[in-house]
Amino acid sequence: MYNIAEISERIHAMRDLCGYTTEEMAEATDVTVEEYIKCETGQKDFSFTFLYKCADKFGIDMVELITGENPHLTDFTIVHDGKGLPIKRRAGFDYFHLASNFKGKISEPFLVSAPYKEEEQDAEIHTSVHEGQEFDYILTGSLKFKYNGHEENLIAGDSVYYDSGKPHGMIATSKDGCTFLAIVMKEGSKK
Repeated sequence: MYNIAEISERIHAMRDLCGYTTEEMAEATDVTVEEYIKCETGQKDFSFTFLYKCADKFGIDMVELITGENPHLTDFTIVHDGKGLPIKRRAGFDYFHLASNFKGKISEPFLVSAPYKEEEQDAEIHTSVHEGQEFDYILTGSLKFKYNGHEENLIAGDSVYYDSGKPHGMIATSKDGCTFLAIVMKEGSKK
């Protein structure tokens, strides 16, 4: 897993390099100034959405913020089973980036493992938003998907494609959890 302190340092350095204020970055990442400062100083872990929005504002690849290295492959990249770049996107979910070394990506592909949590089953599903579009394909288990106030149960073989600029979230509903492929398309990659 990545080092929060190192990523915080890179975010701070990029903000300084680009000449942005903490207020501008808080607005760009849709968090309060206080929350942004906690993320930038390593006092709080970041969500995928936060890192995605920081990288977008800085004009760099999100992987560069996470690893400190700029993706360099341009023709193809292979990721062997279990070797994706681990990224923490939200508590409990395991995300593995499946194209972290590919330069100039128009999408961010992830293999996601969502654990079953009894306490989530009757609770309100947490939602988030980020620019672009997303495609999720259920590989194993089942998932309750919430989108802009609508809920749908998805099972292995089901998929959903949506505008990720609207509130969306999900929880695993099968006792063994749920594994799915998530592909996040960046804004501007539409034709």
